[in-house]
Amino acid sequence: MTLSPGAKLENYEIVGTLGAGGMGEVYRARDPILKREVAIKVLPRFAGQDPDRLRRFEQEAQAAAALNHPNILAVYQFGSFEGSPYLVSELLEGATLRELLERGPLPVRKVIDYGVQIARGLGAAHEKGIVHRDLKPENLFVTRDGRLKILDFGLAKLMQRPSAAEDSGATVAQATDPGMVMGTVGYMSPEQVRGNPVDHRADIFAFGAILYEMLCGKRAFSKPTSAETMAGILNDDPPSISQAAQATPPGLQRVVHRCLEKNPEQRFQSASDLAFALEALSDSGSSMAMHAMAPARFGGRKTLAGAVGLVAVAAVVWLALAGQNKGTLRVVAYRQITHDGHSKILVGTDGSRLYFSGGITQTVGQVLVSGGETAPVPIAVPNPNLLAVSPDGSTYLVQSIPEALRTDYPLWSVRAFGGSTRALGEASSAAFSPDGNTVVYANHGGAIHEIGTDGAGDRQVASAGSNVWDLSWSPDGKTIRFTRGSDDSLWEMTATGAGLHQVATGSTTGQEQGRWAADGQFFFVSRGQIWAMSAKKGWFGAPAQPSVQITTGPIQWQSPLPAKDGKTVYASGFTPHGELVRLDAESHQFVPFLGGISADDVTFSSDGKSVAYVSFPDYVLWKANGDGSNPMQLTDGTLTPRVVTMSPDGTEVLFEAVPPQGKNVRAYIVSTQGGTPQQLLPQEAGPETDAHFSSDGRKIVFSTSPEGGGDPKSVIRILDRNTNGVTTIPGSTGLFSPRLSPDGRYISAMPLYSKGLKLFDFRTQQWSTPWDKGFVGFECWSKDSQWVYYITPRGNPGVYRLRVSGGVPERLVDLQSVPFTGFFGIWMGLDANDNPMLLRNVGTDDIYALTLGRQ
Repeated sequence: MTLSPGAKLENYEIVGTLGAGGMGEVYRARDPILKREVAIKVLPRFAGQDPDRLRRFEQEAQAAAALNHPNILAVYQFGSFEGSPYLVSELLEGATLRELLERGPLPVRKVIDYGVQIARGLGAAHEKGIVHRDLKPENLFVTRDGRLKILDFGLAKLMQRPSAAEDSGATVAQATDPGMVMGTVGYMSPEQVRGNPVDHRADIFAFGAILYEMLCGKRAFSKPTSAETMAGILNDDPPSISQAAQATPPGLQRVVHRCLEKNPEQRFQSASDLAFALEALSDSGSSMAMHAMAPARFGGRKTLAGAVGLVAVAAVVWLALAGQNKGTLRVVAYRQITHDGHSKILVGTDGSRLYFSGGITQTVGQVLVSGGETAPVPIAVPNPNLLAVSPDGSTYLVQSIPEALRTDYPLWSVRAFGGSTRALGEASSAAFSPDGNTVVYANHGGAIHEIGTDGAGDRQVASAGSNVWDLSWSPDGKTIRFTRGSDDSLWEMTATGAGLHQVATGSTTGQEQGRWAADGQFFFVSRGQIWAMSAKKGWFGAPAQPSVQITTGPIQWQSPLPAKDGKTVYASGFTPHGELVRLDAESHQFVPFLGGISADDVTFSSDGKSVAYVSFPDYVLWKANGDGSNPMQLTDGTLTPRVVTMSPDGTEVLFEAVPPQGKNVRAYIVSTQGGTPQQLLPQEAGPETDAHFSSDGRKIVFSTSPEGGGDPKSVIRILDRNTNGVTTIPGSTGLFSPRLSPDGRYISAMPLYSKGLKLFDFRTQQWSTPWDKGFVGFECWSKDSQWVYYITPRGNPGVYRLRVSGGVPERLVDLQSVPFTGFFGIWMGLDANDNPMLLRNVGTDDIYALTLGRQ
């Protein structure tokens, strides 16, 4: 069946043809209901004439549709039209991996990047019991932004037998009958060639052949005929990678060869393990690994004598330390536990389940340590945020997060069974004692309290002098550690509050989300990567061993949670990546904008011909034409730009950042032609946050609130660029996030720790409150100065707009199912035509089990 542009297939309008394949025609079509373009694959009519095949195809299509993963093609619908089965899927823009390989081998960096993405997609499918069985470059698609998608899960069962002509690239029929050869010659595993039953490890073999081809630019198994190729798969090893791609790291070569083992038992046993092995071969990981594997070389008698002396000294040290150092702790394997990709912060475990909070949306969930689907945790507290789980899993410590911003929130003790709740106080952080009978909690000002889980005996035991986060009680009950928020430093004290002091970690990565190992031997901290700190004391009170970084690679790790068995650390692993989307006025759906770049703080000149934005997650400031073309980098990575605004004439960009040698946030200005960013007020020490231009570019409004809202003494100020004079807006104490209306009449601002929106009228010199019943975030003015747009992420998340004259806000779009990301975890802006923009999260964030070992 052939369809022409303008033809209808059910409710879809055919736009054009995308190509033909062995499975039939693929069309570009438009969904008139959701106002989006899709791809429709119309299969040959013979498939609809075999009820059994059609039934199995429908089951496979439904399974593929259930695979909600960023590295797997999204399937929307299955159906039959005039006797021909068809599939409706997302429309991809880019090229197949086969088309890329036609240009030659790929750089090692790209091979690792694509390989990790393929492995993640396979891992998600294998967890659902789905084996691809026809993985090949033709079934792998690379989008324009570098996202790799696996295509055609399960469709190989419908492929017909090839003609009698031998072709090393032919696809052979698949079936479930024993003895039937299944797969594409050149990528089949030995068990497929033999017609034996296969499992997920057949995909891993095919994956190894694809890795080989990406590195070498030629197939691992390629002979003149299919029969000879099959014989090579069964009996021969592919030519050495080092012969065709000499720059390939040895570690990567070993990964490929392990995938291509003839015996399935000798291959990687899961795609998750394979992804981990590839991630460890990132630039930092591979260089470290190769350095560690470099053999020591001794030459001559003097060198040998010196070595003997060193061995003698080492022996003395070893005896003195009583054998404490038994090898370097490291992660030797990992297992992915969840596969939904949603933001998760691990909080605790009862041994059989893991409990987590859901990031900015404050959802609370649980999952079995063995893996599977996540499930909500029912908690009878409004807007709960989980802080801790008792050692036996019977009680939760929960904050109740209102819509208004605050530093401390009501702390509740909630029984897991029975649901009874008890108010304990107000806290920024809390933790259980090892026996679960006592709670230590802290507030934003640094006061640390101890209280019984029954609410009795509340008393202050110490003061940290600054806000306290991530309290953690040692397993022996003697020590409490926490992160002090003023400088992210790690501190500890006794359980009674004595001996408060900073802990030297030896790590330059910062300290966050620290947790004790079950035996108290190590303390695990994270910021990007996970470090293990020895909790044992050596000579002179110093740690018995230096801190060790136990993870490497592109995955960023947070909230490490040691298991009770002492052999595993659970952690949230995420790869941040966003897609810029804009609300389409016609369909009221978010659609990719500016090519779907991963960027937030997007801001336009008044004529819309220039745009500036911050790339995510590398936080580099860029300037481009209004359509995103001709991008130009404006910062070099020494600063982390945020809260960006472009001057009305498009010649300057204003942003805030923390100076390399400073603590306070400062405002910077840089020319769109390039150059070194200059501090807006070099004569002051800051802070200067949320800086924005006036509509004529002659004034700049900003607040003095560190980190955008953390100081009740914050005020709003205006810089007159003609006179360099700075004035303070009267009555602005406790306000932040100021924005000047385009007509210059108003300043909008957010009140600290309360709901609503404030407006300052320059005519009356008075503040008003047009709305005080909900959280307002990332407010933006419409071009006509009649509306303020904003976003609320919690409660009933959505994009709203409010008339300056007051009234009830108008809800523009529901954000209940839209995942956010960005520097602050969420962001909203307006394009040049007042259409709301968001950075939609298309990265992954899942829980992993990291197996510890010694090296």
